[in-house]
Amino acid sequence: MKVVPMKRNRWMMCSQKMNRAGHGKSKGMRARWLSAVAVIFCAAWGQRVEAADAAVFSAGAAKVAITPSMGMPIVGNWTRPTVSNIHDDLHVRCLALHDGKTTIAFAICDSVGIPREVYDAARKFIDAETDVPSANVLMSATHTHSGVSAGGSREVDGVLVLSPYQTLVARRIADGVGQAIARMQPARIGWGGVEEASEVHNRRWYVKDARLLSNPFGGVDQVRMNPPAGSSTLIEPAGPIDPEVSFLSVQTLDGKPLALLANYSLHYVGGVPAGDVSADYFGAFAEKIGKHLGVDPADQSQENTPFLGILTNGTSGDINNIPFKDGGPKHAPYEKIEQVSELIAKRVATAYQSITHHDWVPLTAASEELVLQMRKPDPEMLRYFASLQDEGRDPASIHRLSKNYAKRVQSLAEGPESTTVLLQAFGIGDLGVTAIPFEVFVETGLDLKERNPFADSFTIELANGSYGYLPTPRQHKLGGYETWMGTNRVQLDASERISEVLLSLLNKMSQK
Repeated sequence: MKVVPMKRNRWMMCSQKMNRAGHGKSKGMRARWLSAVAVIFCAAWGQRVEAADAAVFSAGAAKVAITPSMGMPIVGNWTRPTVSNIHDDLHVRCLALHDGKTTIAFAICDSVGIPREVYDAARKFIDAETDVPSANVLMSATHTHSGVSAGGSREVDGVLVLSPYQTLVARRIADGVGQAIARMQPARIGWGGVEEASEVHNRRWYVKDARLLSNPFGGVDQVRMNPPAGSSTLIEPAGPIDPEVSFLSVQTLDGKPLALLANYSLHYVGGVPAGDVSADYFGAFAEKIGKHLGVDPADQSQENTPFLGILTNGTSGDINNIPFKDGGPKHAPYEKIEQVSELIAKRVATAYQSITHHDWVPLTAASEELVLQMRKPDPEMLRYFASLQDEGRDPASIHRLSKNYAKRVQSLAEGPESTTVLLQAFGIGDLGVTAIPFEVFVETGLDLKERNPFADSFTIELANGSYGYLPTPRQHKLGGYETWMGTNRVQLDASERISEVLLSLLNKMSQK
């Protein structure tokens, strides 16, 4: 196990950032640029720490339930069984931080994905009911595949109307953030990370068997998502993994754990029976981590100071839990969820012992909206799907998903030309956190970790919206499920444009 500790102080951060500048292409130029940024950042943070001697850092945490009603359809797969059993409740888990001047908050929801209009509704409640600007609240979905849809809004007389469940989620997000703010108390904060590569596998593979590479558009891809595990046709994965479990910890002034927010780039675990509602391993980790940190169960009954665990999804658009090369044993329902959540909780608890908790760090927040062009089918693609109907052929005879993608392509053809997405960044001392409203490929997350000016960083995906998959341009060229039009809906270089905006935000924040 490799422990990745937080950087101990601003002078260590400067040295490490300068050393890191030597990696990659354009080494000399990049080294000079990053070294300059590091010096500016270190000096700025040092001045802020000295000026904040009288400031009190505080934190608060809360969770509220968003468990759906029985009979609602469960989303996350190609079929939609209705809810017949609540295995474990779904929640919004919230953490609020205040440095004496600026307040930021996280609201992490057990959902496969939440559209922006729901988050926007929650922001209106937060703006009306708290003194914290809703722009300083990062909202995201964990991507559990055993919850119900948070979509379903519709236009009525030109006004967007939320579904009852969407309204519930928006209301509960605001309730959770409000409670976390109300529970803020003097606190100390630290962060770090630990590597655990055994539970993350790139799910896109080069394979020998061309029959595995057909797509719904009548073509042949270069890679296959989720090929047969243990098959002799497997060659190698088409991309990397990110093994790091990053985490942010807050504790009371006397050293009791108050909350821990972790981040791991694993899509989800699954193994949930049809009809069951579950927060997947995200919820299981949240329930286990307190025990491994030594939280006294008696403290959990104290209304104002219960410990809260949170697990966010990193950049896992092409990552899952299946060891494709070797296959693996079959598991009973929930068995793998228990195994993964227990392992990750233990790893984090061990790394937790190596981090330093600070009495005060500066907080910053920034966001920017970015307009992205929507993908549109060309005439040839439209003719292809039309020909399947004209010839009376069952699209499923061409590819089992051709019918689904005929509908998705038509929807894109008839839809808007562009969409506007919200990108967000937090600075917590020398920790940078970025938020992207897509299922982000791991290459993007690794690139952001490498190129940003902060000493430590991580990205939360499916944040402030849910717009589908976000492959890199390189992965678009290889094809595969995540790149198909309708699975991915925005321009092919969107990942690069998003990264540049976020890096710009982080660079500006690091110089404040």
